[in-house]
Amino acid sequence: MSSTALYTDLSGYYDLMCADIDYPAQSNGVRRLNQLFGNNGSDHLDLACGTGPHVRHFIDAGFNSAGLDINQPMLDIAQLRCPEAHFSLQDMCGFTVAAPVDLITCFLYSIHYSGTVERLQQCIARVHGALRENGVFCFNAVDKGQINNQSCARHTVEHDGSHFTFSSGWHYGGQGEQQALRLSIEKTTQGVTQSWQDEHPMVAVSFAELQTLLEPYFAVQVFEHDYARIVPWDGQSGNAIFVCVKL
Repeated sequence: MSSTALYTDLSGYYDLMCADIDYPAQSNGVRRLNQLFGNNGSDHLDLACGTGPHVRHFIDAGFNSAGLDINQPMLDIAQLRCPEAHFSLQDMCGFTVAAPVDLITCFLYSIHYSGTVERLQQCIARVHGALRENGVFCFNAVDKGQINNQSCARHTVEHDGSHFTFSSGWHYGGQGEQQALRLSIEKTTQGVTQSWQDEHPMVAVSFAELQTLLEPYFAVQVFEHDYARIVPWDGQSGNAIFVCVKL
């Protein structure tokens, strides 16, 4: 078995790595939240959109969707998936829009890619400025105090004659504003296994800290991390969906 650092361009494996994600359920859940709390508009922007699967579902539901990401190869795939959408190579902590939108989403815990609390503050301010009156910012997050360093998500996929095993898990050292997302891929082809590992630096915040950052800009509602049901956060679980209405 060979083992190397995971290459920075994940575009070729991104959809396989996310094969266990229920994109329709996530998209439908956020649309329901937007119906309840939003301004009834249909202009949508997806931050850290990757290869565009969420954008595809929003377009199919009648939204005017766009996406941004810092990875051009992923945006190239997104454009093929959603030829009617506009995608831009931008950092979510410093992005601009041509005109305000009604809904901004950030799925798959990607808000943590901000990396530092300062950059997270910049992202929140940019989102606020990009939304119309009573627009909604919806994202999911993990509370640094609830991270189990021994836990990881794992799934397998058969693709093009190879067997893939993907795993990912959060790690937090117990103090400071940095946590890590640890990723690994194993690919077995004709009995030969290759493996790649990587660790992405992510911003670490508690939900109380996150709400403090959001509240100058938004009216904040926090829900359990369940896209099939709208249930207020119980104050205990370490994963949640944030619905933020522009003030």
